[in-house]
Amino acid sequence: MDPFRLAIIATPVAAYLMLLGLINLSRRPLVVSGPADGAALGVALTGMALVGPIALLRPDDATVTFGAWVWVLLLALYWLVVALVVMLGRPRLVVYNATGAEIRSALSEAARQLDPEARWAGDSLCLPKLRVQLYLDTFLGLRNTTLVASSPEQDLAGWRKLGRAMTRAARSIETGRNPSATWMIAAGAALLLAALGFLVALSALGFV
Repeated sequence: MDPFRLAIIATPVAAYLMLLGLINLSRRPLVVSGPADGAALGVALTGMALVGPIALLRPDDATVTFGAWVWVLLLALYWLVVALVVMLGRPRLVVYNATGAEIRSALSEAARQLDPEARWAGDSLCLPKLRVQLYLDTFLGLRNTTLVASSPEQDLAGWRKLGRAMTRAARSIETGRNPSATWMIAAGAALLLAALGFLVALSALGFV
């Protein structure tokens, strides 16, 4: 693969890794919605999609008709696919830089404020009045916890209320910095420098 395509792939991935690293350097958790988390991952994979399946499936007739604008159309198609995948997924909230044990008490308090009938069963939480049922899924490698809908029958308005309540509750939690943040930032910076180095080398040789 030529350096220009490698740069297209590496740049968004590097930005994503560095953003995750900066988030995990904080002493407070960050709560984001499932669609926001999915969109961020979609951005990170944009370069791979452009160089990989989009380039392979690019219609020759469309390239002749639209010229360079065909890439804009294909990129729009990619984002429509990303949006569809996000919309079809189960509701969820992602809590960066916190384990399930660290956010459990704050989640319990937020749930009680929203629904006095809220109850736990192991790592699962049910809020019957909000029509929200979820379970905690912790990824210890990155110290992130996802609140995942445990059934397809969910009330999206209830999830939005829970998301706002968890955002407020997260401000009172202090978790400390995630040790993995250092390697995420270092890996992102290395990828970004490599991508810029490729482009500078190509420019010096007159290819860019």
